[in-house]
Amino acid sequence: MAELVPSIAGRLAYAAAFTPGLLDPQRAEPTLVSGPNGKAVKKRYAVYRNNVTVSLVNALAETFPATRRIVGEDFFRAMALVHVRQSPPTSPLLFEYGRGFAEFIEGFAPARALPHLADVARIERAWLDAYHAADAAPLAPQALAAVPPEALGAAVFTAHPAARIVRSRFAAVSIFSASRQGRPEPPREAQGPEDALITRPHLEVFVRRLPPGGATFLQDLMAGRPLGEAAQAALDAAEAFDLAGNLAGMLEAGVFTAVNTSEE
Repeated sequence: MAELVPSIAGRLAYAAAFTPGLLDPQRAEPTLVSGPNGKAVKKRYAVYRNNVTVSLVNALAETFPATRRIVGEDFFRAMALVHVRQSPPTSPLLFEYGRGFAEFIEGFAPARALPHLADVARIERAWLDAYHAADAAPLAPQALAAVPPEALGAAVFTAHPAARIVRSRFAAVSIFSASRQGRPEPPREAQGPEDALITRPHLEVFVRRLPPGGATFLQDLMAGRPLGEAAQAALDAAEAFDLAGNLAGMLEAGVFTAVNTSEE
């Protein structure tokens, strides 16, 4: 075991010297890189630098197809390249890359003409996270129906691992859906704030636009607040909140996996 320590330490030192310049074209090539007779150092390292950059830009393009379609291929890749150079990966899993891309878009000056773009990207990131989330059986309607009416207000729900909510000041759900379906723009009636519910009760990921008060209601339930409190908060947020309709919608969407009415 002791013989492995120098080898491991050496590999870590090599990686520490080799990787910083991969995403920074202004950084000089590491001195440990060499070619035959000490030549071709720049070209050899440039191959690695290009491969890493292209793979990360491609990963963003795969994760955010609706965002890419909205701005066009050239604009997206130029924007993604800036993000890649500013935000190197922190995980060896490629699908984890891009968690901060929506926040980056918000501060990216050339994208300011599209203020909804960051929220569309948030929906796409939530879609991918829902896709990779753990499997779980959604709450059956019979389980909720079995709760005594007098205990319903104190009922606490367990959120499905795939359930996500994205709130937007824009018609982000309609824009996302139109882009994913290859349409140039959302329906003309799509205006104003829209909140997205992203779920995967079984094998397929679904993105739904929530009704008035729905996001407040589900966020509170997912945070562990009792049903009665969540319903009141939703009514305070939106006078048009429909409790029965939202309960039916959450069961259909598979937002929760269990309901608990005990006081323990």
